[in-house]
Formats: sequence, C-alpha cells, structure tokens
Amino acid sequence: MIDSHTGGEPTRVVVAGGPNLCKSALAAQLAVLRDQHDWLRSSIVNEPRGSDFLVGALLCQPVNPASMGGAIFFNNVGYLGMCGHGTIGLAVTLAFLGRLGTGVHRLETPPGEISVRLHDSNRVTVSNLPSYRYRRGQSLCTPEFGEVRGDIAWGGNWFFLVSDHGQRLEYDNVGRLTDFTRVIRRELDRQGIRGPGGELIDHVELFGPASKSSGADSRNFVLCPGGVYDRSPCGTGTSAKVACLIEDGELAPGEVWRQESITGSVFEVRAILRDRQIVPEITGTAYVTGQSTLWLDSSDPFRYGIGSSSKEWISTIADNGPKIQHRTLSANQDWR
Repeated sequence: MIDSHTGGEPTRVVVAGGPNLCKSALAAQLAVLRDQHDWLRSSIVNEPRGSDFLVGALLCQPVNPASMGGAIFFNNVGYLGMCGHGTIGLAVTLAFLGRLGTGVHRLETPPGEISVRLHDSNRVTVSNLPSYRYRRGQSLCTPEFGEVRGDIAWGGNWFFLVSDHGQRLEYDNVGRLTDFTRVIRRELDRQGIRGPGGELIDHVELFGPASKSSGADSRNFVLCPGGVYDRSPCGTGTSAKVACLIEDGELAPGEVWRQESITGSVFEVRAILRDRQIVPEITGTAYVTGQSTLWLDSSDPFRYGIGSSSKEWISTIADNGPKIQHRTLSANQDWR
C-alpha cells in the first residue's frame, strides 16, 4: 500500500496483493470486485486500518495495452465512478515507485478512459470524462430546511450542486455543513430524484465565496457517499460545476477556474470542447505520506474491517473466504 493525500484528501493505493479480476473492461472488473471480493474494499478503507474519509484505489489490468493501467476507486460504503483527487494521488504514487515518468498517460476507469499528465513528482493534470448538466434548478423540499434548489450534473460521479443555501462555508462549521448536506442527500434518495438512467445522486456540493487569501474563484463543501466531506476541492465535483458554468456562459472554454476546498486547498480547472462535449482538465498536487503492508490475520474478528456492510457478511466470509493465516496486501510486487 502507498498512502498519499491530494489537497488534504487521502488516497490508499493497492499496488500488489489484490484478487485476480477478469481481464475485461473496468466496469466488468468492478462488478467482480464488488460481488466476489468486497472484503478487500472493507479491509483497506474501513476501521481499524482505515477511516471513513479514506479513499482506496486498486490498480487493475487495462484492456488497452497502451494504457498505464486501470483503477477502481472505493470508499467506506462502496465504489466510486471516477475520482479526481484519487487519480492525482495514484499518478504521484506510481511516480514515487519509479513506475511512471513525466508526460501524458492513459488510465482506464469504470466510466471510461481518461488521460493523466505528470508534470513532476507532485503536480498532475487529469483530463477527465466529458461532463454535463442534466437538470437545472431542481427543487427539493426538506422537512428541516425547507426548499433547496440545485443543479444535477455529472463529472465522473453524480452531483447535486447548490449555490443558494444560506450556510457559512468555513472549516469551523463542517459539523453543520455535514448535517445540512446529509439531509439533502437523504431527501434526494427518498423522493426518487435521480440521474437520467435512474442513477443515485450520491454527492452533494455547496458553493460560496472563496477566502481572500486563496485567490480562488469559489469555495466548496462536498459531501461524499458514506456521509463524510471531501478535504480536497473534489475533481469530479469541480468538473460538474465547470460544465454548468460553461453551459450558462459564465465561463469560457479554456478559461481557468480555481476551486478552493473547505480546508483551503485549491484545484485549477479549465475545460476544452471536444466533439461538442465539455472535457474538464483538473490540476492539483499530491504528496506520498506512507508505505505499508496490511496483514489480514485469520484470528482477527475485524480483519475485514468494521462497517455497516461488513457486519452483514463478515461471518459468511469468515467461513467461505481466504483460508490462510495471514493474507498480505503490500507494495512489494509489480502490479502489471
């Protein structure tokens, strides 16, 4: 395992020791991981080895041999589509291991292929999936806060973007912001407000003025699946926001948008038009924070992690899972 953080948001990359997945499109590999090996996700990111805000990334075999690899991202409750901060952390991790040089590289993810430019050992630009707004000014009635209006947009994950919310976007107010966005997330689900194909809108993003010292264009607060907030400015969320700005004529293609997170870190994003689609390019920095081997001791009752999902299947996995005394997940082998 290699740990890093991107703008304050941690990523844990599994570079060796993962299960054998089918050599097919990343969406199919994700399905196999989710349906047959979910113990891996829970072991890596849930307590006692992880935490609710930790994002994991599993390196996978790519379909296209020209790709640098594939990546499946996951968190404390399940699996993500794309992950902007995680991709930046992944590129910096591979550079740290001497497996990635400066320049442009392809990366396969479950929603599609993206490209990654490694500028140096810490700075990365991610050319994201095409992003767009699905619905503008969606009304949502909440028992606690009344009517809330927001845009539904895609940036690699589904977002509900709210600018008129009346909340104070400051780090010392994250408890209140978390409660507020959790209510929105709950009501979106309860009222059946979803993406065009019935997709769950599992991210909620609030926007407001940036701090004067940051020089950014706005500040955000992002609630992620699992009920925790993003410490970074959120690459996929900023992609969704930039797509809305361009559609509204408030940002020109190629113009830089500087997005500040609730912790004060900043991503620079610009979008290009490709085949009439909005393609955001996210630039940020990541730093390696640790390297480790995880041990899964068969006598440890919490070897597969503590969490709501693991409680339901931990006894089954204990009976039918890996029959070894110690299963190791490390950074000592070549993932290719």
